Amino acid sequence: MTALFTLDPTAVATVRADDKPAILRMLADRFAGVYNLPQSHVLERIEERERLGSTGFGRGVAIPHARIDGLTRPVAVFFRLETPVGFDAADGLPVDLVFGLLSPDQAGAAHLHALAAISRMMRDERMHQALIQAPGPEALYGLLCNVIDRDAA
Repeated sequence: MTALFTLDPTAVATVRADDKPAILRMLADRFAGVYNLPQSHVLERIEERERLGSTGFGRGVAIPHARIDGLTRPVAVFFRLETPVGFDAADGLPVDLVFGLLSPDQAGAAHLHALAAISRMMRDERMHQALIQAPGPEALYGLLCNVIDRDAA
């Protein structure tokens, strides 16, 4: 079995953002740069989804996601924020981990399976702490890939 989504090493970063709109713009920029997608279209789709309800998952995690044309499989971006940012999460807590996901426009079940896998990963308290404490992007990528690869096995 293959991974449910692609996470390129250059899609993982520690970033500083002042607010939720800045995070969404940074996600769109990173998706555009790493996966060669049109930045404005990515931002439009992520913002459109966010207007339906916050993707602030709770416990300091947000999972902004959308479906977009031009993809052949789900792709992801992961940010650890230098300082927590308000994200209108259900529990009211600011977020410090942001896992963005884009899936092909017609990827109904694949999109839901990828979201579920990310959700499981982010609910794991040991994983959450390891991501917060990781020394840099390479360590973050390694932690995420270990779980992604294990789940795909």
